Parts: sequence; C-alpha cells; structure tokens
Amino acid sequence: MAKYTQEDIIRLVEDQDVEFIRLQFTDGFGNLKNVAVTASQVCKVLANRVAFDGSAIEGFADAEDEDLYLYPDLDTFVIFPWRPQQGRVARFICDIRYEDGRPYECDSRQILKNAIEEAKAQGYELSVGTELEFFLLTLDEEGIPCEKVKEQGGYFDVGPADSGENARREMVMTLEEMGFVVEASHHESAPAQHEIDLNPTDPLSAADNIVTFKMAVRTIARRHGLHATFMPKPNEGAAGSGMHLKLSLKKGEEKCFVLQDGTQGISDTAYRFMTGVLNRSREIALLTNPLVNSYKRLVPGGQAPIYIGWSETNRAALFRILSRRGGNAGVELRNPDPAANPYLVLALCIKAGLNGINNKEEGGKHLTKSASSMTAEIAENEGIERLPQNLGEALNEAKKSEFVKQVLGPKFFESYITVKKQEWEKYSIQVSKWELEQYLNRF
Repeated sequence: MAKYTQEDIIRLVEDQDVEFIRLQFTDGFGNLKNVAVTASQVCKVLANRVAFDGSAIEGFADAEDEDLYLYPDLDTFVIFPWRPQQGRVARFICDIRYEDGRPYECDSRQILKNAIEEAKAQGYELSVGTELEFFLLTLDEEGIPCEKVKEQGGYFDVGPADSGENARREMVMTLEEMGFVVEASHHESAPAQHEIDLNPTDPLSAADNIVTFKMAVRTIARRHGLHATFMPKPNEGAAGSGMHLKLSLKKGEEKCFVLQDGTQGISDTAYRFMTGVLNRSREIALLTNPLVNSYKRLVPGGQAPIYIGWSETNRAALFRILSRRGGNAGVELRNPDPAANPYLVLALCIKAGLNGINNKEEGGKHLTKSASSMTAEIAENEGIERLPQNLGEALNEAKKSEFVKQVLGPKFFESYITVKKQEWEKYSIQVSKWELEQYLNRF
C-alpha cells in the first residue's frame, strides 16, 4: 500500500477534485461509522482536530468519553470509485484518541495495534489472507431485502444459474481500483451466496480491508438492485457465511509455518500457535461469532466447524493446514463469521497464538475423523471439545476469561459484555414462529 505524506494528501485532494472527505472508524462491534467534512477542512483533518461525540457510539463506554478525536491513518486514503468524477469523495480510516493524544481504550483498531506491537517485540510478523462469504438478496418494491432466495445457483456455478455474476464482477473491479489484490471470486454452495478472496497482507491492513470490503460490496450490490448481507445464517437449511482467516508467521526472514516429517507434520511453532488459539477458542467465541444468529451456522453436520481441533484436509476442523510449494504452510481458521469485528478477532488470535508458542502449550487436537460427521458421543470419548452452542453459552465463557479481558482491556471488556448480555436477554424472551407451530395447538 502506498505511503502518503501530508503534502501528498493535500495535493491529491486538489488534483483529483475531492470535495468531501469521510473520516471512518468502527464502533465496538466492527460496524463502520464516519464523520464527513468538506475538502476545505483537510488541514484540520491532518492536524487531528476533528472531534465527535463518543457517548453516541455503541460499545464506547461511559458518557465521559464525549470528546474523542479522529487521527487519520494517511496510508488508508482512497477515493471512492463509485462516486461522481466531479466533487469526488475520499476517505481515511482513523484511530481514536482523547484530546491530549492518548489512545482511546475502546478503539478496536488500537487493540489490534497493541497485539501487533507485542508480536513485533518478540520478532514475529503475521500475514493474513481472507475469504469472505456473503449473500446477495433481491429487494422488494419498497427496497426491503427479501428473505426467500429465488436463485438456485451452487458451488462455482456461472450465469444464468449465478444471477449475481455481474454484480460480483463489478465488486472485484471496484475493489482492485481501490488498491485491493483479489485472489479469486466465485459462487458459493448456497443459493445466492458468494465468496471473494483477498490476498495476504499484514493484520492491520487485513482488518482495514475487511471493513472497507463490506462497505464496497454493499454499495455495489445496491447499484444492481440487490442487498448484500454478511449475516452469518440468513437462510434455514442452507450453508452459512464464514470469514476464513489464512494465517502465516515469520520471524525475521524465517518462515515459521512449514511442513515437515514427524508426528504433527507441521513445524512446532505452527502447532503451538494453533494450540494457543484452540485452547482459547471457547473463550473468544463471543468475538469470533458475535451474534445470536452466528450459532445457527455452527451446527452438527454443517460445513462450518464446531469441534475444537485441526486437520490437514478436513474443512470442518477449526484449523486447516494449507500446504504450499517448497514445504511452506499456512493455517486457516474457519469458525469466524463476517459479522465479527476483524480488529478484535485478529488481536485475540495474535495474543493467543503467542501464548501458545511462548508457553509451549499442548492440547491442540488432531482431528483424524471427519469433523462434519463426528457424533457428540465420539467427540466426548476422544476428549474433543466443541464450540459454544449459543450466544448465551459463549457469553458465559467470555465473562470468566481473564485472557479476553486482558486483550480487550477492562473498560472495553465490560462494555462489550454488557451489550452482548442485553442482546442475549432480548432474544431469550422472544416467542418464535417455530414455538407457535410446535406448541400452540398441542398445549
């Protein structure tokens, strides 16, 4: 990604006829927010003097946080390709700080930066590739997304079976115009489900790319009369959407994840890193799978993993080994879904992986049987744990986790837990259509 100076930004704003600048940041749950200013305010932007009311943002704790300031990351400057050529719109992704310049504790981008700095202090650099799945739903006459999917396309189908082909092509072209490197795109297994894969990059850029990707995909979908949803499981009986993370690690010039002979078939560092994440996967499930709906995807017999372990080939394992030419390897974490805050997920993965390496942790189960067909009885007999089965269970695991509290920081941890507790309580008192169909006439 290009490295910009303040002078570069001022020149680009003038030369490219930029009229509006959007200062973007995420709330505590990874949802993109922004403050828009005109180009005449560019010097104020670059001086980090644009403020906003932090108390109005979900997940930002305490009313005392009313005056928060946006510090633009100059390297995230990009002009939106879908806006007019005259009076164009550009954006920065920003860090959030107090008036005196201190980082704001509830800024999830800063939480990831802290984890990256800790890895760097130990000599490690993580690379992250992403596979993002989503659904393209039609809109009714009032512009409301339709729940029923009319398309019947499946894995790798082409048009006309893949009715979203043209929209997906424009999404890829738009992303590349914005500086993304797109590895591949295709129709996924469920009707109206799609996947776009992004090239590996550093963790901060990967998280920035994910939140930008979702904004761009939604925008282009609307231009085609469609609604792009990153809801993990919008359709009962069909596959859900994942956010698969392809991870590899270097220490200096040395590749730490390599294939080798031995009982594990992978390097000791790769095994320890995976084990660190696996040993904490129940604790961090509230962050990797943050919605009530997330757990409708994580069910037995589905394509998403539920049993905590790793495999060389089994796509239903939490971690899958990715072999490459020359003995190089990466690992793919498969349980996160696209509703997750990518900054927090990557921060937790980095810290958990480092703990696994530094403490020489054991316990990462090697799943030799097919995890997708494994019964609860077999898993119990072999000592294989599974992920939480609902948001309430995940909430209880996170609440008692000193690890999650330490990574997120006490202030943001309490705020996040409070919001998720309210979400679970609201869901728990709902009376569903299924309950009415099952019980109304019987009891």
